[in-house]
Amino acid sequence: MYIKRYTIAAFILMALLGAFVYTYVTQGTISIDMFGIPLPSLSIALWVVIPVFLLYIASVLHMSFYSLLGSLNLRKYEKDYEKIIDAIVEAYLGKKSRSHSFKTDRYTLLGKLLENTTMFPTGNVVGLTSNEKIDGVLKIIEDIKNGEVVDLKPFNLTKDNELVIQNKRNKYKKGIITAESILSNDTKYSDILKKEAYVDYVKTASISNILKYKTFLTKESLYIVLARVNADEFTLSINNEELLSLMNSLDLNSSDYIKLSSVIAKGGMLPEQRIKLFEMLSDENEDAMDAYLYTLFDLEMLAPANSILENSQANEYQNFKAYSALKACNKNFSIELFV
Repeated sequence: MYIKRYTIAAFILMALLGAFVYTYVTQGTISIDMFGIPLPSLSIALWVVIPVFLLYIASVLHMSFYSLLGSLNLRKYEKDYEKIIDAIVEAYLGKKSRSHSFKTDRYTLLGKLLENTTMFPTGNVVGLTSNEKIDGVLKIIEDIKNGEVVDLKPFNLTKDNELVIQNKRNKYKKGIITAESILSNDTKYSDILKKEAYVDYVKTASISNILKYKTFLTKESLYIVLARVNADEFTLSINNEELLSLMNSLDLNSSDYIKLSSVIAKGGMLPEQRIKLFEMLSDENEDAMDAYLYTLFDLEMLAPANSILENSQANEYQNFKAYSALKACNKNFSIELFV
């Protein structure tokens, strides 16, 4: 555009210069030798215009060269801008593996920051960016947050991606997929979702199926299983060996074992089975001894509990010894106060 204006101005200048020389200086002609070669005889006015024309050609070539460089740089910025948009989209999607090659320094800095950043939209930002790609992703995120099921396949996200997990969780809550279909698929669903589905699954599943998927057992799901033992609804018949198999699949501490015994106490497990279970646990794991003592005292089995305390070290089980001493004085307190 500017070269066109420059060309018009240059030709006007050359025409005026030639006309001025021809009109007011001389109308003569002259022949010039260049490198020993005689050139045709031309008007002096024309010879004056020729260097100006050559200067015009050189300047146009110079401007064209830098215009081309500017266009190439602009193209780099345009391409980098597109990559930045992709990087923003990936940051919103929480992609784990991200890598873009930028050609400009400023976008390189911003790109490196975005490639190591995960962004979460706050409030309703859908449609605020005026960028179709970003607004589309923000709309998808908003739909997932609102419990809708969307198509995430075009984004090639991993099964452990938070949006993928939530999207499949929405699908599960809407009944599109079942708990067993999640548990039985080794590759499609994340362990997080499988553990969540297992919590619902154990509420009604048989003991064989509970043991089948015990890899996804959590403390929460174990409490549900224990509460079902001899319960009035969805009764679960399970022996101590099977319960030990479930408990040993978790990393439980002393407090956890006591909580398990408390959960069992609220259920329908027979006292004999409950005592035997924690006796077996205490034989295998010293951390379960507190839960065994808790169970004995809770069931008023004072003789075996006191026998254990009498054979313990002086600094062991101080809380239970205090409870036992109070019981001996006919002071009735809840064992819950001592654990």
